[in-house]
Amino acid sequence: MKKVTTIAAKTREEIQGRPQEARLRVCAYCRVSSNSNEQMESFETQVNYYTKYINSRPEWEFANVYADGGISGTGREQRTEFNRMLKD
Repeated sequence: MKKVTTIAAKTREEIQGRPQEARLRVCAYCRVSSNSNEQMESFETQVNYYTKYINSRPEWEFANVYADGGISGTGREQRTEFNRMLKD
């Protein structure tokens, strides 16, 4: 019979104490395609949600939220925040 080794899961406190280099850097990209009130509300909701979500994960380091509001989806050239995210 083979011996089974159990590895205990790390606690939240153990993860939070990890060195900065060991944490995964995470960003989000948010976009809406028009400046309508409904779209801009969705845009703000996206930015808030992903900011809180990334910051709630102790194993992640919040890098940034890149957000282009009211930009058409037909081309990448006009999406300044998307291009900055790729560059970063």
